[in-house]
Amino acid sequence: MGRLLAAAAFHRGLTPDAVTGLSACCTAVGIAAIALAPHTWVVGILVATCLVVGYALDAADGQLARLRGGGSPAGEWLDHMVDAAKSASLHQAVLVGLYRREDVDHAWLLIPLAFCVVDVVHFFATLLNEALRSQHGATTRSTPTEGRPSVLRSVVVLPTDYGVLCLVFVLLGSPVAFLSAYGLMLVGTAGYLFLALPHWRSEMVRLGARALPATGTTAHPMR
Repeated sequence: MGRLLAAAAFHRGLTPDAVTGLSACCTAVGIAAIALAPHTWVVGILVATCLVVGYALDAADGQLARLRGGGSPAGEWLDHMVDAAKSASLHQAVLVGLYRREDVDHAWLLIPLAFCVVDVVHFFATLLNEALRSQHGATTRSTPTEGRPSVLRSVVVLPTDYGVLCLVFVLLGSPVAFLSAYGLMLVGTAGYLFLALPHWRSEMVRLGARALPATGTTAHPMR
């Protein structure tokens, strides 16, 4: 979907920032509906559609930038700022929406609260890892590689996939079904983060050790 939207935007003469803005608007409509609209099956489909289209447009802005000859720091900054706002506000909207429901016990509100913390930490860690890898000349996620990731890895990281989370909102009309799927996404994301943090820390230690002989100091100026 991102490729198709990027091609359409290119032929329409849209800029990457305009596509980022459209992405933010679609996502904002979906998030607002989660918090303010009644949780029916129709609203769930609307929310999922808005979030998926917003996600596809988010994928399209970078591809459009490459079609136009390359992105810019300002464009990348805007893209990440929109992603950061989305990462935090989505789960807060779930919190508000569940609070407004009379058939949901308030104890269930702990799930979106926990998910907000886990998602923000995961998002920040992903950006920080990429920045440090790039700074120290290591391979980043954007580095072209031969082949595709293994099926096993794709399955393991599935709970962390934002696209899957978007589809979970189709179940919004049923609190039991939605909270079950949403809770499983939280458990999977938290489990992945728990297992990944020691690995990422070891990777950063290796990057620092590799830089030490060349610079005579560690990469962090405060240590």
